Amino acid sequence: MTNLIVEISKYMMIFLMIIYAFLNFRYFGLKDEDRQNRLCSGQNFLMFVIHFLAYLTLYLKMEDEKILLFYWLQVFFFLAYLILSKVIYRNISRLLLNNMCMLLCVGFIMLTRLNMEKAAKQFTIVFVAAVVTWIIPFIIDRVWQLSKIPWVYGIIGLLLLLVVCVRGITSYGAQLSIDIGGIGFQPSEFVKISFVFFIATMFYRSTDFRTVCVTTIVAAVHVLILVASKDLGSALIFFTTYVFMLFIATSNFIYLISGAAGGSAAAFLAYKLFPHVQVRVTAWLDPWSDVGNKGYQIAQSLFAIGTGGWFGMGLNQGLPDKIPVVEKDFIFAAISEEFGGIFAICLVFICLGCFLQFMMIAVRMQAVFYKLIAAGLGCVYIIQVFLTIGGVVKFIPLTGVTLPLVSYGGSSIMSTFILFQVIQGLYVLKKNEEEEA
Repeated sequence: MTNLIVEISKYMMIFLMIIYAFLNFRYFGLKDEDRQNRLCSGQNFLMFVIHFLAYLTLYLKMEDEKILLFYWLQVFFFLAYLILSKVIYRNISRLLLNNMCMLLCVGFIMLTRLNMEKAAKQFTIVFVAAVVTWIIPFIIDRVWQLSKIPWVYGIIGLLLLLVVCVRGITSYGAQLSIDIGGIGFQPSEFVKISFVFFIATMFYRSTDFRTVCVTTIVAAVHVLILVASKDLGSALIFFTTYVFMLFIATSNFIYLISGAAGGSAAAFLAYKLFPHVQVRVTAWLDPWSDVGNKGYQIAQSLFAIGTGGWFGMGLNQGLPDKIPVVEKDFIFAAISEEFGGIFAICLVFICLGCFLQFMMIAVRMQAVFYKLIAAGLGCVYIIQVFLTIGGVVKFIPLTGVTLPLVSYGGSSIMSTFILFQVIQGLYVLKKNEEEEA
């Protein structure tokens, strides 16, 4: 009987995820606000059913009473967060709010299956992040001085990166974090946001050649410090985001072409200079030539994805534990193995839906500063998603980047909450302006 329930639940979760992903894009075709709200309520229902079926499966397979307690804590959190967010901010984007919760939900499910202790830590961090960042939309809506302090953003970002470069803890060949009171802190996750604000404040004032040169120099220093720290995944995110924002601000294709050429040259130099990059490229090109060593991680990821097929092995039925760092960089492989390829593709569509919402908000904003903020943060988000999933499926070499809101990691969770809440603040600001007009 247990096996029957588990098997039925597996297919139901896939079916419900397909509907959720479809509604994610159907939302953009609706003009009536009441219909949009009904659609979002339907998404909430689907998420809670998927959440219930997943934890029912985990409980039946693992028979651990802690799973039931953890499930109800999550239900309380999601209900409170969804309801209070709509009460505090009447004009909040419900679609973006739903997608945040759905991504968190999938992350909690997989982390519970992989490592209960890490899942509990992740839940604590998410709870704190949710409470701390609730005020951000209010600040974005009310504090106009945010566009007047470009060098505050730039200097703070550079100082944080320098601290990591000088005193950082080395992990997998790169200096990524610093230790504060026994807690690991990864500044680059937060500097991504200050970096976007710096560029937006600079180009908001002017896009003349002098301003472009000054901004490019400061952006280059950010990237070079990350390269010196051997955090090449973050360096790539910063570089691509700057080129994208420069193009959005100036509409000059020369900058875009120059950026692409410069990025290609930088990638070649990184390969020549850093041994751990050479290892990752070699593993990407032919993981099977050294499957027991350099190619082990990506080979196990591909085995997991292939084993899962379209419909997955079922929760707690696969072997994702064999993948090194599966809770962080390779959580997408674990999802593909146990939930299946269809479910994983729907998860990608949810991420794309978030990005599309970011870009639509950017297009709707009248002020150049806010337009650049939305576009820049959208770029940061989608590049991170691309680097994570692209590395896991062997489309690109591994970069050590995590999947936002899904992977395990405190700094990543906190910075992504800030990112989403800044976008929510812009959405609220625009809706309030439209109501007052």
